[in-house]
Amino acid sequence: MNKKQIALIVLAAVLIVLFFSLDLGRYFTLEALKANREKLAAFYAGHRVATVAAFMAIYVIQTALSLPGAAVLTLAAGAVFGVVLGTVYANIAATLGAVLAFFAARYLLHDAVERKFGARLEKLNRELEARGLNYLLFLRLVPVFPFFLINLAAGLTRLPLGTFVVGTMVGIIPGGFVYCNAGASLAAINSPGEVASPRVLGSLALLGLLALVPVVYGKIRSRL
Repeated sequence: MNKKQIALIVLAAVLIVLFFSLDLGRYFTLEALKANREKLAAFYAGHRVATVAAFMAIYVIQTALSLPGAAVLTLAAGAVFGVVLGTVYANIAATLGAVLAFFAARYLLHDAVERKFGARLEKLNRELEARGLNYLLFLRLVPVFPFFLINLAAGLTRLPLGTFVVGTMVGIIPGGFVYCNAGASLAAINSPGEVASPRVLGSLALLGLLALVPVVYGKIRSRL
């Protein structure tokens, strides 16, 4: 591991330690969002570009460092920017943050993983190079798989960056829209968990399964 890699790890560790030691997580709660919604909306009315830039910067950092608070940030996007713009801003920021996490995992750990497990991962890498978009869409759409783990795991494989970007950006649209729509009616929400109702989760899971249809069809066809 070279000096640049060590410096990157130290920087990320310092930022994470600061986040928890300063208890910055208190600002990423539903209670804090409800208490400050009017102030945020008023600031946005007078400083639109600055508000959007600050929101996206915070979201990118949160996602890149795998910090808690993504659900509340997405609710905030809907509450402050509205459903459509909120979905757009949250989607772009989450994708950028995911790409940074993807790059970090690939830059810091990919070579070591490839040296140690390259032979065992060869079949997986070939599959991802051929059908990676379908698998990534499935993982993004089905809300069972932690967002940050997908970012890191994808970086350790040979999944193409373009596939990762498209799969992430498209795959998180439905969930992001649901949370932004809920954020627009913030007063009716008592916890972020209420947004992910069984009906919503089932719908997202169905979309995820549809993303795998081409994979299943291809495998069946190859055996005929």
